[in-house]
Amino acid sequence: MIMNLGGGLRTTVHVAEYDLREFALRVVRLPEAMPLLAWCQANAVPDALVGGFYLRQPQKTTDPLLSGLPLGDLRSDGQRIESVPFEAPWGHRRACVHSVSGEVRIARRDKLPVNPKGELLQAGPLLVEDGETVEIESEGFSEGSGQFDSDITVGRHPRAALGIGRGKLIAVATEGRTSEDAGLTIPELARTMVETGADSAFNLDGGGSTSLVTDGRLVNSPREGHGTLIPGGRPVASAIVFVRT
Repeated sequence: MIMNLGGGLRTTVHVAEYDLREFALRVVRLPEAMPLLAWCQANAVPDALVGGFYLRQPQKTTDPLLSGLPLGDLRSDGQRIESVPFEAPWGHRRACVHSVSGEVRIARRDKLPVNPKGELLQAGPLLVEDGETVEIESEGFSEGSGQFDSDITVGRHPRAALGIGRGKLIAVATEGRTSEDAGLTIPELARTMVETGADSAFNLDGGGSTSLVTDGRLVNSPREGHGTLIPGGRPVASAIVFVRT
């Protein structure tokens, strides 16, 4: 789909929907940071979306043991996966997806169980709640930007998001960083998720990490900040996988 942004700007939005009666959501920590498409091909996974943020070397850590570790809470099958917590006080405020026994919910971390069963991945900010766009300031991405390359909530970029609505999981990846595709701001991404029918939605790792694999194919075109195409996509640390049940 094409989003017209006004002022002659537009952006291509890729949308994949997964019926919750037929698909389950799984959280995966990749064995090392690698392009999502390459991991999917190596593991015969046809459908996946980029997951959360991760700590990059050398900008945000001088410890090679930390480089590449996911940022935020991450759990699979109820087991905590090694990750770097978001800096206080933002960790308990930032949004997550939580899946257990076929029920999937998107909410801020403090609205979910302290020790949840099932699958959980934290990223943020929360974009949509009860079918309406929400304010993002309370999750502290500007104040806590030191853990990132920049304030990820500022500017137009390629973006990725996950939503839930109409009994479906809604995976979204947008283009950006070209003259044809401007990218989206976070408020524009939130409005886009409402237009896809999401009752709740949250932002995932974006920019050059934006990756959506459907039917074994990377459907978007990841790009560096200056617009250079990244063949196969940038390495990522975690993924949301859609598993047919």
